[in-house]
Amino acid sequence: MSVRVQTADFDVAREIAALRAGDTGVGAVATFIGTVRDMNDSARIDGMTLEHYPGMTEAALAEIVAEARARFDIRDALVIHRVGVLAPGDQIVLVAVTSAHRGMAFEACRYVMDLLKTRAPFWKKERTPSGERWVEARESDEKAAQRW
Repeated sequence: MSVRVQTADFDVAREIAALRAGDTGVGAVATFIGTVRDMNDSARIDGMTLEHYPGMTEAALAEIVAEARARFDIRDALVIHRVGVLAPGDQIVLVAVTSAHRGMAFEACRYVMDLLKTRAPFWKKERTPSGERWVEARESDEKAAQRW
């Protein structure tokens, strides 16, 4: 299991290869890659700044992954979340899960992402043509997390 919060971009193929390396029991890899959109709520987005609480954020992500490991039959998991200044099209987050079978990999990947959106302490500030604004939590994210 690996959890990282970083400013640098990540190479998805390299990260997945490292996650699978040496484990011939892996039959499935499910991934989610989140990227910065250029629109949000009908407003153009010029970029965003993501902030976090160092130490606390990593601990929250590690706890979510540990819960996924206990709940689903998975072999390994990886979460990389970027912070700092990002532009439309930039990668924000990678969640990758390995399992013997696709069903568990898909479910665990969705579980980790759903809980990450509601339990990990990140703050987003969007830059728009009319200024900056903090992004509020979405009701749809809360509903997705409650499903579990």
